[in-house]
Amino acid sequence: MTGPAHRAEIVVDVAAIRHNVRVLKDLVSADGPVALMVVVKADGYGHGMVESAAAAREAGADWLGVATLEEALALRAAGDHGPLLCWLSAPGDDFAAAVAAGVEVTAYTVAELDEVAAVGGAHGEDGARVQLKVDTGLSRGGSPRAQWRDLFAAAAAHERAGRIRVTGVWSHLAASDEPAHPANDAQEAAFREALALAADAGLDPDVTHLANSAAALLRPSSHFDLVRCGIATYGLDPAPGVSPRVGLRPAMTVRARLLMSKPIAAGDGVSYGHTWVADRDTTVGVVPVGYGEGIPRAASNSASVWVEDSRRPVRGRVCMDQLVVDLHGELPPPGTEVLVLGPGDRGEPTAQDWAEAADTISYEIVTRLGGRMVRRHVDSDADPDTEGTAP
Repeated sequence: MTGPAHRAEIVVDVAAIRHNVRVLKDLVSADGPVALMVVVKADGYGHGMVESAAAAREAGADWLGVATLEEALALRAAGDHGPLLCWLSAPGDDFAAAVAAGVEVTAYTVAELDEVAAVGGAHGEDGARVQLKVDTGLSRGGSPRAQWRDLFAAAAAHERAGRIRVTGVWSHLAASDEPAHPANDAQEAAFREALALAADAGLDPDVTHLANSAAALLRPSSHFDLVRCGIATYGLDPAPGVSPRVGLRPAMTVRARLLMSKPIAAGDGVSYGHTWVADRDTTVGVVPVGYGEGIPRAASNSASVWVEDSRRPVRGRVCMDQLVVDLHGELPPPGTEVLVLGPGDRGEPTAQDWAEAADTISYEIVTRLGGRMVRRHVDSDADPDTEGTAP
């Protein structure tokens, strides 16, 4: 590790994000003009929202997507002025600042639409820029099917009055990482039905969108005018074992310094509860990251890290501040670099490896990482020596 002597750090290569955006943009537009939205919610899935957004824009992202109004306004405050969609609000949220900043907000219900319209009437001839989300089968956010006609009629009335402009209609897939799942066909059919009803109500949105990262790679029929790519932007596979290899590059590396190494004898238990007991004399190392940094405790006795050119299994339970790894009889000195996860170029564990060890998905692994770790951004295009896991 170069630079400040951090106990542990997250290193994000913005060049990898730019590369992934270019790959995805070329992929989805291969058969026609399809715009790309890069989703940077949840602090850019743990990669840094502002930095990830800037890299995405540099690589040609047409849109950015976030969950909350606060995230949208933070991007505007950081200097982003391009098309930006926000989709999660609660009753009573103040839409005024977002509308004034040109953020496109999402309405699920007539009541929510009315709240936005009340603000939109004070912001110029076009009013608030609104997208309508319909629930086509995820049974989460979005207008339920029985209310589509009412939502579209209310939106058309507000649009005629100049309080809003409906710029999009969209939905979200439940099983796009399983191409044969019947929900995919059903949801796409339902979405087409919703678009027909919107047109019947007199709406003519700029964009319609359904596809997420997995559908961007696996279901061209769902691309419509725009696709929303989140996890794929950061180089992680949205459908492990199913997605085609398109050349995505993981952007995140997590590194630490070994605190100590020491011998233990056969029969010695390791960490809380002695859930692992050495079956031979060996050596162990202490790594200063734990669930306080977002390392999943569920990966205890299952995950591994990379120390001195080989994988070292986690032994015993992951603790709040540290974890213990088997060094197989070796005694590397304190300060030795530990790769907790990375792109896998050296053989180090990846976010997907950690996900499998914890019985979860790579989205959760990278998004939850942080805590006391320092995060810094590098650009391997500007400095090739920083490429991969050696920034």
